[in-house]
Amino acid sequence: MTGRNPARERLAKGELSLGMGLRQARTVDVAAALATCGYDWLFIDLEHGTMPLDTAVQISVAALGAGISPLVRVPSRQYALATRALDGGALGIVMPHVDTADEARAVVDHLKYPPVGHRSVAGGQAWFGFRAVPMAEATETMNRETLVTVMLETPQAIANADAIAAVKGVDVLLIGTNDLAMEMGIPGQVGHAEVARAYEQVIAACRNHGKWPGMGGVYAEDLMAKYIAMGMRMILSGNDLGMMMAGATQRAKFLRERR
Repeated sequence: MTGRNPARERLAKGELSLGMGLRQARTVDVAAALATCGYDWLFIDLEHGTMPLDTAVQISVAALGAGISPLVRVPSRQYALATRALDGGALGIVMPHVDTADEARAVVDHLKYPPVGHRSVAGGQAWFGFRAVPMAEATETMNRETLVTVMLETPQAIANADAIAAVKGVDVLLIGTNDLAMEMGIPGQVGHAEVARAYEQVIAACRNHGKWPGMGGVYAEDLMAKYIAMGMRMILSGNDLGMMMAGATQRAKFLRERR
């Protein structure tokens, strides 16, 4: 892959960009497997998972060859980890717990090269197949294609959605629905009317400022369909553990019923 970001390309076409979370997978073949399944991006989770950075980078490089975008979620404000993931091959960073426009600006400042931000330059980028690319061309391309996703997970973040969406360099406002519901005092109620209103607010903010709205933590198909119809575009579809559990449970049920 050279200077392409399949997750961003889907969004730019106005289509759904579909991601799958990695919680259990630790081998590089998962990238090609999920590309074959029809996904556009991997959600490589270093916030809640135990995966080390080295494994995340190896999967990221494999994803580049498979034509699926590796996006890495790091713990809140762990910018050194984020830029190392980008240097290693990630095509985007998901930054959790962004509540204000100032916090969003700090994310962009750390993840984008000058003149947009102040990310430090490193050579030998996997994104370009380790080819020698003129510095100006490489940094301009990576600034354009790197997907910066901020997660809104509190009522404060939702209230500030328009200001966050206005920050230059932010691409996606992704609602962390489970954490948001917890903060609202309605744990697990991701279909609650208050959550739906939060979705409306974030979608409107994204439309106002030319950004893309995203969602995670909603996996009931009727609710997914509802929120997509409202305008959600960056969709975290589930994770490897959840999909394995659902498929394995269904197969065991089927076999137990055989006589």
